[in-house]
Amino acid sequence: MALSTDRLPEVGSAYARLEDKILERDQGGASDIFYDLVRAGVPIPQLVGQLVRIHAPYTHVPYHQRLDDGIVRFVNNDHCLLSSRAGIDLVPLMPPELRYLPFAQTIWYMPTGLDPWNQLIGKMPGHYVRLYEIKFEGKPPLPEVHWPDQAPLVIEGTWPEKLNTWLTLVQRGEVINAYRVFLGLWDEAAVDPAKRTPLLAQLVFAGLIDVQDRVLYNRSYTTGHKSYRARATVELARAVGWDQAHSILYAGVPDIAVGPRWYSTYEMACQVVQIFLDNRDHELRENDGALTPVESLALQQALLSGQEPGYIDLIVALLQSGRGLRQIIDTIQLASAQLIMETGDPNAYSMPQHSYEYCNTVRWFFDSFAHPHRLKLLFVAAAFVNRAAHHQKHTPDNHPVKVTPPKGSDALTPAQLLERLDSALDGLRAFEAMDWTAAYLRSGADRGALVQALAVGAAKAGNDPHNQELGICLLHDYGHSTAADRDRLLLASAKHTAGHRKYGSHLDAWRRYADAFGLARS
Repeated sequence: MALSTDRLPEVGSAYARLEDKILERDQGGASDIFYDLVRAGVPIPQLVGQLVRIHAPYTHVPYHQRLDDGIVRFVNNDHCLLSSRAGIDLVPLMPPELRYLPFAQTIWYMPTGLDPWNQLIGKMPGHYVRLYEIKFEGKPPLPEVHWPDQAPLVIEGTWPEKLNTWLTLVQRGEVINAYRVFLGLWDEAAVDPAKRTPLLAQLVFAGLIDVQDRVLYNRSYTTGHKSYRARATVELARAVGWDQAHSILYAGVPDIAVGPRWYSTYEMACQVVQIFLDNRDHELRENDGALTPVESLALQQALLSGQEPGYIDLIVALLQSGRGLRQIIDTIQLASAQLIMETGDPNAYSMPQHSYEYCNTVRWFFDSFAHPHRLKLLFVAAAFVNRAAHHQKHTPDNHPVKVTPPKGSDALTPAQLLERLDSALDGLRAFEAMDWTAAYLRSGADRGALVQALAVGAAKAGNDPHNQELGICLLHDYGHSTAADRDRLLLASAKHTAGHRKYGSHLDAWRRYADAFGLARS
C-alpha cells in the first residue's frame, strides 16, 4: 500500500513542484526534483502513484485516429502509463544503485507525452511534434483534458450481468458511461473483494479483444495497446494499493471505450471455436500438454510464412490433441521474437514489437485470470503475429539472420562478454548485440547475469520508454517459457533494445541519472 504524502510534507511539496515542471515541459527541472525524491528514499509505489496522478488527466485523446486533409493518422497516448508499469517490472532486475533508473526515464518522457491530440495539430510541444517534425515556438500552453474524471454510477443486476453491461458500453464507445459504471463496480468490489479479480479480468479482456484486422499499409491501428493499458492499470493499481488507485483507474479505464474499436479478429476466434471445436473451449482451456519439436516448428512456419487458415487449423489440431494454452502461446511467442530478430530498418519494428507485446500480455492474462473466454485469444495472438510477418515480408530491409558469436569471443570471460554486450546495446549495434548475447549463452555462464545486463540495457535507452517495456516483456517470458528454444527471447531482447527507433539522444536520461548519483556511465 502506498504511503500518504501527508506524512511527509516536504515530499508532498516536491511532488507539487514536480507537477509544475512537467506541465511546463521542463524535462531537466523535473528530473532534478526526481533525484531529490530518490535521495529522500521515497517508496516506489508512492512515487508511481504520484506520477500517474500528474499525467492522468492529460494522456487521453478524443479518438485514436485523426483525418487531417484527407490523411489518416494514428494517435497513441499511453506511453507514460506503460513506462511506469515497465519500471515496476524492471526494479527486481536492476542492481541496487539503478533501481530508480526506469522511473528516471518515465520522468524524462512525461513532459513530452502530454496531450498528443493537440501535438498532432501543432498546438502542443512534445513527442509527436518530434515524430512529425512540427515546429512549435513560444511558451507551451496547458495540456487539454479531453475526458474529465467522473463519479461512480451504480447499476442493477447480478455481478456477471454488470460485467457484461460494462463491456457492452465499451463496445458501443460510450466512454463516459462505461467509465462511470466501472467506478461503480470498483466501489462494489471494495466492499466485496471477491469481485475484484473478475472485474480486472474483464477490463483486460476488453483490451485483448480489440485488435486491428490488417496492418500492411495501415497507419491507424490499435496494435493491442488497449490491452497493454489495461494490464498497466491492473499492475499499477496493485502496486499503489487498491484503495489508493483512483488516479490509476482514471489514467487507464476510459480509454478502453475510445474509438476506433476493432473486434473482427476476436469474432474470427469465436467462430473457429464454435465451428471446429464445438464450443468446447471451456473444457479445452485446462489442457496442459507440451508441443513436440515437429509441432512447434510447424506452427512457427505457418505463422511466419503461411496464410490463413493454415495456422488456425494447426492450433485447432493442437488443442484437440491436448496441447496446453501456455505451451501454444509460448510457441507463438517464438515466432514473434523471430520477426524482431529479422527486422533491419530501425523504423520497421512497430509490427514485430507490438505483436510480441500482445503475445506477452496474453500469456500474462493466462497466468493471472481464469477468464471463461481466454482460449479464444490464442487465435487472436496467432493472427496478429501472422499479419506482422506478412507486413515485414512486404517491407524493405527485413530478412533472415544468422546469429554467430564474434570471432575470439570464446577466449573472453563472462564479465568481458557482458561488457561487449553493454557497449553494443548503448551503441545501437543491434546485430552485434545479438552476437554477443549468443557468445554469452555459448559460454555456459550464469544466465541471471545476462538477464540483468539486458534489463539494464533496456533501462538505459530512453526518450520513449514504452520501448523499455518491449525489452522487459521478452525477459519475463524467458523466465517462464515452456518453449525448448526460449534462448531466442534473449537474442530478440538484445536486438530490440539496440535496434528500435530512437528519438533524440537515447542516453540523455541515463547520463543525467548517473551524474546525479556519481555512477560510472558510458
